[in-house]
Amino acid sequence: MPAAKESGDLLVLRRKARDSGWFGLAWRIAAVIGLVSFLVAVHWLEREGLKDNLDGHVSFLDVIYFTMISATTTGYGDIVPVTQNTRMFDALVVTPVRIFFLLIFVGTAYMFVARRSWEKFIMKRIQRSLQDHIVIAGYGTKNRRAVQELIDLGADPQNIVVIDPNEERLARAQELGCTVLKADATRDETLKAVHVERAQLVIISAGRDDTSILICLTVRHLAPKVRISIAVNEEDNEAPARRAGADVVVNPLDFAGLLLATTHGGQHIADYLGDLASMKGKVRMIEREVQPEEIGKSLKDICSDGLGLRIIREGTAYGFWRPQVAELQPGDIVMEIRPTAG
Repeated sequence: MPAAKESGDLLVLRRKARDSGWFGLAWRIAAVIGLVSFLVAVHWLEREGLKDNLDGHVSFLDVIYFTMISATTTGYGDIVPVTQNTRMFDALVVTPVRIFFLLIFVGTAYMFVARRSWEKFIMKRIQRSLQDHIVIAGYGTKNRRAVQELIDLGADPQNIVVIDPNEERLARAQELGCTVLKADATRDETLKAVHVERAQLVIISAGRDDTSILICLTVRHLAPKVRISIAVNEEDNEAPARRAGADVVVNPLDFAGLLLATTHGGQHIADYLGDLASMKGKVRMIEREVQPEEIGKSLKDICSDGLGLRIIREGTAYGFWRPQVAELQPGDIVMEIRPTAG
């Protein structure tokens, strides 16, 4: 799956190898130079075992020429080994080195041509399948929990795209089956690569509030209609996050404090709220649009298999005790509690 972009590397939706392409090329060049130097040194020390059919004298340039020709081809016959030691060295050392050179050259060609072409092909195929997907910017503790909950709710892991600059965190996301991208989510090209404009939801938790808000601004610029949920750590940053375009702003630290405070009213309240928030609990809270057959009915009547809590009408919430819930209207959003299936 998925991968990455570092400076100078190709941005690809699959996991990127730890070493860059230039590092791989550098060690191949170093290996070739080292092996050629070794062969030249041995041939120079054993030059008495070589015969030059042109002038009978083997110079240092002749040794370099003979080494390069022998290491890359079978030779032309103008300079040949004549002693047993030199022939054995060419047979047992130079010939395997020639094969190793071939493997190095083929590997380099694969790295820069075949692999890049294959990665581009995979990238485009994944991009074509990205529609109504979920983009996760940052894969720290909060977003790891969010991804696991999304999967528990029935989301296809391959439809979840995780963006993070840390390879170890991406490896954990990949183990869940997610598509991953090692990149900076604040950059336009990163978000364009995952087709953020076609996503149904973007969840942002980059660890730092300023980074998360910058990602939110970038997402909103590229995808004006996508739904954005963002986690911030400071209460003062909630308003800037909303101004940056976030639809939902969550302060995990503040919410944790609220859960702790509920223990004052009873020891089971926090447990029940946690049960509501998790797909693995006995009950769950859902939000849905009112159905055509439910229009004109009361909130109590349409929630026969659950418990109606409130409706949202034109951006205003009305609890189950308000008179507005007695007659549902087109466009209302219903919030209710239902038992978890099974």
